[in-house]
Amino acid sequence: MQRGKTFIISGPSGVGKSTVLHELFQGRDDLYFSVSATTRSPREGEVDGVHYHFLSAARFRELIEADALLEYAEYVGSFYGTPKKLVDRAMDEGKDVILDIEVQGALQVAAKRPETVRIFIAPPSWQELERRLVERGTDSPDKVQKRLLRARTELQTAGVYDYFVINDTVENAVREINAIMLAEHCKPADRMDILNESGAETPTRTSLSSR
Repeated sequence: MQRGKTFIISGPSGVGKSTVLHELFQGRDDLYFSVSATTRSPREGEVDGVHYHFLSAARFRELIEADALLEYAEYVGSFYGTPKKLVDRAMDEGKDVILDIEVQGALQVAAKRPETVRIFIAPPSWQELERRLVERGTDSPDKVQKRLLRARTELQTAGVYDYFVINDTVENAVREINAIMLAEHCKPADRMDILNESGAETPTRTSLSSR
């Protein structure tokens, strides 16, 4: 069984990551969505292990000291992070793991595991991002501007990602992400074992060029 891969999905607030990911997971049992750990208290309706893994501050510090987190950060007085153990377990089961994390977290994961595939989701235009933030009606005009300011900074870091997906429509974005995931599994390093199992000689660059 081929081991799963880890895919990071990042993008500015309002770009539609949650909608894209919801559609991506439809009808698939070969994907695992990484649930973050946090020290903040559960909100009404939130379920431990589904929305977050709710931990005490002491337990979270233990995970940091044991290097048991792929990434972590503090936000508004609470810690958030990605447990390694759960990610590795899913990959060992042959599932691809999806991490929905911010740019800084993505950089931490990439530093520890360079093989992680990073996908940045962007809006089709700056005007469209502003429209989506305004029309969802969850933020004040002042907060919308703060989100746009942060989005501009995040977009400037998109060049360090492996892939750049434009969410003009959910269908197009999901199609591109699926294509990226398929391509990543078609790399020689992941498929040469088939030849080794059959006893066939693994082709080399020299042998190929001599034909």
